[in-house]
Amino acid sequence: MTEATVPLRSAIAPEYTWNAESVFPSVEAWHAEAEALPAAIAAIARYKDHLADGPDQLLEALDAMEALLRRVAKVMAYALLDHNVDTANQAAARRFGQGQSLYGQTFGAIGFVDPELLAIGRETLGAWMQSEPRLAVFAHYVSDLFRRQAHVRSTEVEQLLGLLADPFSGTHATASFLTSADLTFRPAVAADGTEIAMSQAAWDHLRASPDRDARRTAWESYMDAHLAFKNTLASNLATSIKQNAFYTRARRYESSLAGSLFENDIPVEVFHNLIETFRRNVPTWHRYWDVRRQALGVDQLHPYDIWAPLTLAQPKVPFRQAVDWICAGLAPLGQDYVEALRRGCLEQRWVDIYPNQGKREGAFSAGTAGTHPFIVMSYTDTLFSLSTLAHELGHSMHSYLTWRSQPLVYRNYSLFVAEVASNFNQAMVRAYLLGQDSDRDFQLSLLEEAMSNFHRYFFIMPTLARFELETHQRVERGQGLTATDMIELMADLFSEGYGEAVHVDRQRVGITWATFGHMYSDYYVYQYATGIAGAHALARPIIAGQPGKAEAYLRFLSAGSSIYPLDALKLAGVDLTRPEPVEAAFSVLAGMVDRLEQLCAG
Repeated sequence: MTEATVPLRSAIAPEYTWNAESVFPSVEAWHAEAEALPAAIAAIARYKDHLADGPDQLLEALDAMEALLRRVAKVMAYALLDHNVDTANQAAARRFGQGQSLYGQTFGAIGFVDPELLAIGRETLGAWMQSEPRLAVFAHYVSDLFRRQAHVRSTEVEQLLGLLADPFSGTHATASFLTSADLTFRPAVAADGTEIAMSQAAWDHLRASPDRDARRTAWESYMDAHLAFKNTLASNLATSIKQNAFYTRARRYESSLAGSLFENDIPVEVFHNLIETFRRNVPTWHRYWDVRRQALGVDQLHPYDIWAPLTLAQPKVPFRQAVDWICAGLAPLGQDYVEALRRGCLEQRWVDIYPNQGKREGAFSAGTAGTHPFIVMSYTDTLFSLSTLAHELGHSMHSYLTWRSQPLVYRNYSLFVAEVASNFNQAMVRAYLLGQDSDRDFQLSLLEEAMSNFHRYFFIMPTLARFELETHQRVERGQGLTATDMIELMADLFSEGYGEAVHVDRQRVGITWATFGHMYSDYYVYQYATGIAGAHALARPIIAGQPGKAEAYLRFLSAGSSIYPLDALKLAGVDLTRPEPVEAAFSVLAGMVDRLEQLCAG
């Protein structure tokens, strides 16, 4: 899809857009609520220094804060979605900024809560939870608070850290505006000399073009556009890393990695196990590059060949067909799960479906308790879009079940488990489709999608995680970070991953970090790799029909943050503190490479 064929936002029919009016009936209603919130935020101060007055007072304060958080989260969800479906809409961008400000003010206002609870003491709080049943729900929260006690600061410091959430979000916003709205790209050029307009929306399409010249020039244009702003983007990311280092020091963690994983009670060994297992299994990727090179009939594979189609007979998959296939693949989870998903896609407008100018690249799921679990994506009638939809529906159904099952205090769940749920859906649907049609081209198309997914989550993301660890460690040692430093480090890491099979253009490959907004969520990317490993470990027995496994998985989805992520996964049947699930996922990958080699040879 080229820029010329990408419609304006105003041209998208309402039935293909997210159901904004289910959150607020109008923009005016959003503004009315946003303007009312500062007074509600200020009113929370009446509970400061009074949480120790007794269980009734504590319960009243917690109820008031829950009501406020519900309101703020709803305002923020609307602003976030409205902005991301059209990043060029200045009014929506202004509302997004206002929502971020309200969010930061809220967490600044309630910053006194944890220090005061700690001051009350574990024994007293335990007695209050026994005497007041409505407080009992906070048992895990209180237990976790005392686990984190050494890292909770005074009321004044906690309020300040809460207020920093808004200004510190600016680095991510800057990167998003620059890469989604402001970057310009020179046209790609097809083999016959035809110029093809390049844009964020066109990038995903052109990199999978059967025309190698179009792929190459699109990739060069995309990377060069980021390289043109390499110093700005590097300074921006370095500032984000310094912000995280500041939080690390403020909360007295030994490192940013330890601090990030501590929040969810995840040992740092989980991160290091992943990286070590990935490095041991890099030869599996080297074998895949060679299979792909031979299938394409080229002497040297380049990064832009990694997405090249291995068959031109790609099936067309309209959105409704995708929904049907996803529902069929997830049927082992039961009718309630499938029907909720189907209603969300076809009746309740969970999904903002099609591309439009200004829409944020990629896809994501967002919402809050009291709204639908919405999805923003750019569906293009391909198996790749079907897989993206399945992935995001994994997130949305995770949210749907958590919000339905858990109180507000546990409505969120960590990224660590989130990426299990999303990749699980893809694993289930892919297994279903591989068993439905033995046609060579259909099988090739499915395996191309599978390998593309594994490439992103099991090659790109661990490589970015290695980059992230090293850049954070350099900042924590007091070293500077320049664009040259980042590009050289990234190029070195990809050279190791590509081996001799893929040519590395060091500047263009080295700027890859700038193309991923994920880098502004510290220690996010490694969780894609642990997620895909956990997902396949959980999907395998369900696909095999083992009794009780689907029910255990649904309980995992419904747990929210009421238990720690690793414990939730253990209840579902996988232990990610050990390297075995990651090794097993590499076995799945190796099997796909074997099958692909057979199909290409045939």
